[in-house]
Amino acid sequence: MKKTKTVFVTSIFTIVFCFAPISVFAHGEEHVEESEFDPVENEFGSYEPKLKITRTIEVEMSDQMRFTPDTIKVKKGDVIKFVHTNVGQIMHEFVLGTPDSLAEHAELMKKFPGMEHSEPYMAHVPPGKTGVIIWKFSKPGEFAFGCLIPGHFDAGMKGTIFVES
Repeated sequence: MKKTKTVFVTSIFTIVFCFAPISVFAHGEEHVEESEFDPVENEFGSYEPKLKITRTIEVEMSDQMRFTPDTIKVKKGDVIKFVHTNVGQIMHEFVLGTPDSLAEHAELMKKFPGMEHSEPYMAHVPPGKTGVIIWKFSKPGEFAFGCLIPGHFDAGMKGTIFVES
Protein backbone atom coordinates (compact mmCIF):
# COMPACT_ATOMS: atom_id res chain seq x y z
CA MET A 1 0.00 0.00 0.00
CA LYS A 2 2.80 2.46 0.92
CA LYS A 3 4.61 1.79 -2.38
CA THR A 4 1.39 2.43 -4.35
CA LYS A 5 0.85 5.74 -2.54
CA THR A 6 4.45 6.83 -3.29
CA VAL A 7 4.08 5.94 -6.97
CA PHE A 8 0.77 7.84 -7.12
CA VAL A 9 2.24 10.98 -5.50
CA THR A 10 5.31 10.80 -7.76
CA SER A 11 3.08 10.42 -10.83
CA ILE A 12 0.95 13.43 -9.87
CA PHE A 13 4.07 15.52 -9.24
CA THR A 14 5.50 14.52 -12.63
CA ILE A 15 2.28 15.39 -14.46
CA VAL A 16 1.99 18.77 -12.74
CA PHE A 17 5.67 19.59 -13.30
CA CYS A 18 5.60 18.64 -16.99
CA PHE A 19 2.43 20.53 -17.90
CA ALA A 20 2.65 23.60 -15.66
CA PRO A 21 4.05 26.76 -17.25
CA ILE A 22 7.65 27.47 -16.30
CA SER A 23 6.60 30.81 -14.75
CA VAL A 24 4.83 28.89 -11.97
CA PHE A 25 8.22 27.75 -10.70
CA ALA A 26 10.10 31.04 -11.20
CA HIS A 27 11.16 32.94 -8.09
CA GLY A 28 13.45 35.84 -7.33
CA GLU A 29 14.25 37.11 -10.83
CA GLU A 30 10.74 37.88 -11.98
CA HIS A 31 10.75 40.66 -14.53
CA VAL A 32 7.73 42.88 -14.83
CA GLU A 33 7.23 43.97 -18.42
CA GLU A 34 6.65 47.68 -18.77
CA SER A 35 3.19 47.03 -20.21
CA GLU A 36 2.13 45.48 -16.90
CA PHE A 37 2.31 48.81 -15.07
CA ASP A 38 -0.63 51.15 -14.95
CA PRO A 39 -0.07 54.70 -16.21
CA VAL A 40 1.53 56.98 -13.61
CA GLU A 41 2.06 60.72 -13.55
CA ASN A 42 3.81 62.60 -10.75
CA GLU A 43 6.01 65.62 -10.12
CA PHE A 44 9.09 64.03 -11.72
CA GLY A 45 7.49 62.65 -14.89
CA SER A 46 5.23 59.93 -16.17
CA TYR A 47 4.91 56.40 -17.46
CA GLU A 48 2.41 54.77 -19.73
CA PRO A 49 2.62 51.53 -21.69
CA LYS A 50 4.15 51.75 -25.17
CA LEU A 51 6.09 54.98 -24.71
CA LYS A 52 8.40 55.69 -27.66
CA ILE A 53 11.96 55.69 -26.34
CA THR A 54 14.04 58.69 -27.43
CA ARG A 55 17.27 57.82 -25.61
CA THR A 56 18.91 54.95 -23.71
CA ILE A 57 21.11 55.62 -20.69
CA GLU A 58 23.18 52.87 -19.10
CA VAL A 59 23.71 53.11 -15.35
CA GLU A 60 26.10 50.90 -13.39
CA MET A 61 25.42 50.02 -9.73
CA SER A 62 28.30 48.94 -7.50
CA ASP A 63 28.96 47.66 -4.00
CA GLN A 64 30.98 50.85 -3.42
CA MET A 65 27.47 52.36 -3.07
CA ARG A 66 27.78 54.38 -6.23
CA PHE A 67 25.95 54.84 -9.52
CA THR A 68 27.93 55.53 -12.69
CA PRO A 69 27.03 58.04 -13.95
CA ASP A 70 25.65 59.83 -10.90
CA THR A 71 24.63 62.96 -12.84
CA ILE A 72 22.34 62.74 -15.85
CA LYS A 73 21.05 65.50 -18.14
CA VAL A 74 17.90 65.05 -20.24
CA LYS A 75 15.48 67.33 -22.04
CA LYS A 76 11.85 67.94 -21.16
CA GLY A 77 9.76 65.41 -23.11
CA ASP A 78 12.54 62.83 -23.38
CA VAL A 79 11.49 59.21 -22.89
CA ILE A 80 14.48 57.50 -21.36
CA LYS A 81 15.18 53.81 -21.23
CA PHE A 82 17.43 53.36 -18.21
CA VAL A 83 19.41 50.13 -18.33
CA HIS A 84 20.79 49.37 -14.86
CA THR A 85 23.58 46.83 -14.46
CA ASN A 86 24.45 45.60 -10.98
CA VAL A 87 28.19 44.86 -11.09
CA GLY A 88 28.24 44.12 -7.36
CA GLN A 89 27.66 41.09 -5.18
CA ILE A 90 24.57 42.39 -3.36
CA MET A 91 21.09 43.58 -4.37
CA HIS A 92 20.73 47.20 -5.47
CA GLU A 93 17.84 49.27 -6.76
CA PHE A 94 17.31 52.39 -8.82
CA VAL A 95 14.40 54.59 -7.75
CA LEU A 96 13.48 57.87 -9.45
CA GLY A 97 11.99 60.72 -7.43
CA THR A 98 12.58 64.12 -5.94
CA PRO A 99 15.41 64.61 -3.45
CA ASP A 100 12.83 64.96 -0.63
CA SER A 101 10.71 61.96 -1.65
CA LEU A 102 13.78 59.70 -1.89
CA ALA A 103 15.15 60.81 1.50
CA GLU A 104 11.73 60.21 3.07
CA HIS A 105 11.37 56.80 1.41
CA ALA A 106 14.91 55.81 2.47
CA GLU A 107 13.98 56.53 6.12
CA LEU A 108 10.82 54.45 5.75
CA MET A 109 12.83 51.56 4.33
CA LYS A 110 15.02 51.59 7.45
CA LYS A 111 11.92 51.02 9.59
CA PHE A 112 10.45 48.38 7.23
CA PRO A 113 13.44 46.77 5.45
CA GLY A 114 11.35 43.90 4.09
CA MET A 115 8.84 46.21 2.42
CA GLU A 116 8.25 45.26 -1.20
CA HIS A 117 6.93 47.60 -3.85
CA SER A 118 6.92 47.79 -7.60
CA GLU A 119 6.36 50.96 -9.56
CA PRO A 120 7.42 51.88 -13.10
CA TYR A 121 10.03 54.27 -11.68
CA MET A 122 11.79 51.52 -9.64
CA ALA A 123 14.15 48.73 -10.67
CA HIS A 124 15.34 46.05 -8.22
CA VAL A 125 18.49 44.47 -9.64
CA PRO A 126 20.10 41.29 -8.27
CA PRO A 127 23.91 40.91 -8.41
CA GLY A 128 25.21 40.42 -11.93
CA LYS A 129 21.83 41.21 -13.50
CA THR A 130 20.28 44.08 -15.45
CA GLY A 131 17.06 46.02 -14.86
CA VAL A 132 15.16 48.48 -17.03
CA ILE A 133 13.01 51.55 -16.39
CA ILE A 134 11.26 53.50 -19.14
CA TRP A 135 10.31 56.99 -18.00
CA LYS A 136 9.13 60.23 -19.59
CA PHE A 137 10.47 63.47 -18.13
CA SER A 138 7.62 65.91 -18.69
CA LYS A 139 8.68 68.81 -16.48
CA PRO A 140 11.94 70.75 -16.25
CA GLY A 141 13.81 70.74 -12.97
CA GLU A 142 16.24 68.90 -10.74
CA PHE A 143 15.22 65.39 -9.78
CA ALA A 144 16.96 62.48 -8.13
CA PHE A 145 17.58 58.77 -8.12
CA GLY A 146 18.86 56.47 -5.41
CA CYS A 147 19.15 53.00 -3.99
CA LEU A 148 16.74 52.82 -1.06
CA ILE A 149 17.90 49.49 0.33
CA PRO A 150 18.63 50.29 4.00
CA GLY A 151 22.06 51.86 4.38
CA HIS A 152 22.79 52.29 0.67
CA PHE A 153 21.27 55.75 0.25
CA ASP A 154 23.02 57.05 3.40
CA ALA A 155 26.31 55.61 2.10
CA GLY A 156 26.00 57.83 -0.98
CA MET A 157 24.18 55.64 -3.49
CA LYS A 158 22.28 58.48 -5.12
CA GLY A 159 22.40 60.80 -8.09
CA THR A 160 20.84 63.79 -9.81
CA ILE A 161 18.85 64.19 -13.00
CA PHE A 162 18.68 67.65 -14.58
CA VAL A 163 15.71 68.06 -16.91
CA GLU A 164 16.24 71.01 -19.23
CA SER A 165 13.46 72.84 -21.07
